[in-house]
Amino acid sequence: MTEELLDKALVEEATKKSGLIWVRSDGVPVLGAQSPAASSRALWHVWHDGAACLMGDGPGEQPLPDLVDGGGAVVTVRSKDKGGRLVAWSAKVVELTPSSPEWEAAVAELKGKRLNAPDGEAMTARWAQECRVLRLEPTGMTGEQPTGSLAAPPLPTPATTRQPIPAALPRLLRRKRKRR
Repeated sequence: MTEELLDKALVEEATKKSGLIWVRSDGVPVLGAQSPAASSRALWHVWHDGAACLMGDGPGEQPLPDLVDGGGAVVTVRSKDKGGRLVAWSAKVVELTPSSPEWEAAVAELKGKRLNAPDGEAMTARWAQECRVLRLEPTGMTGEQPTGSLAAPPLPTPATTRQPIPAALPRLLRRKRKRR
């Protein structure tokens, strides 16, 4: 019983303090050295009422992995100071119904953490129409700690900042050096 309470406290504290969690559907096999972490997603979240709450799958929002209501998920939490894997825990996925009391409470917490929202105060109405709000309720420790680095190339995304440098940039940089 004491070990179970300690595990629950570790999951809660580690998840509260971490800005990101890595989430994959429970149906995805354990990652190994040859399997890239393409099935796990780094997601921002908030810890609210005993569960990790997250929002996504809408235009301009974070893409969620293949999580289904009532299904399972595996959550990996990193250490805030060292950045390494701290704990992995299994979760039950609960999709919240828009405008329900649970949805309203979760969204009130999430909107405070959403950075650079394009629509400000209207974002909650947009979330109700276009996005999914999920609760990942802990069901226990997974006991699995994958070996290796699990480093993988980033997943394809339309959100990119890599573009060729403007042709005039090298000349502009040379002029600044000459003026000094």
